[in-house]
Amino acid sequence: MEPISLDVLLASVGKEVGVSPWRVVSQRMIDQFADATDDHQFIHCDPERAKRETP
Repeated sequence: MEPISLDVLLASVGKEVGVSPWRVVSQRMIDQFADATDDHQFIHCDPERAKRETP
């Protein structure tokens, strides 16, 4: 990635930049991220509990 100036960055406000295709994020990927970051918050790692206990 090339560095850009503040002027170029500010000119990008409100515009789409870096558009990429959709990616399906699986529960396995979420669990692996939780392992890597040591963030095992139930809202991410326990879909059934999250469904019951969150809006």
